[in-house]
Amino acid sequence: MNATGVYADLSVQFIEGAPKDRFEIKNEGDCAVSGSVIQLDLSTSQGALIFDVTGSGAGVEVFQPFEVVAGQDAFASMPTVADGQNTVDLQISQLNPGAKIAFTIDVDDTLGAREITVTGSEISGATVKHIGSNRQTTALFDAQAKAQISDISC
Repeated sequence: MNATGVYADLSVQFIEGAPKDRFEIKNEGDCAVSGSVIQLDLSTSQGALIFDVTGSGAGVEVFQPFEVVAGQDAFASMPTVADGQNTVDLQISQLNPGAKIAFTIDVDDTLGAREITVTGSEISGATVKHIGSNRQTTALFDAQAKAQISDISC
């Protein structure tokens, strides 16, 4: 436990949408998350999910590039996402308590069931990791397409 006893909690949600899927990350804790990385890793998802960001790559039909739609000031730098990639590292400068970052992108499954739509059960098992200066914390997405990282030291 840190000396102040103050922690950040990150709530992460995947929202299936057409034509753009959306990820929302909210700091539900008592202090800012800063100087760290939030990594989304779809490689362990039930649907073997990938990011579909170009019209000529690994995805199917509709594609959407990475686009920040909320909380741009929280980023230290913008990630580059390649077509077919299954991880993305979000470099966080500072995400204050109550603040949210959100981005849109296209996510496709690679198992062939319904490649262009992703259900909560297909993203279950994917991981979200907070990588801080002295600690890593990992959570799994559940069947409701949500993940919660708790007790991030500030």
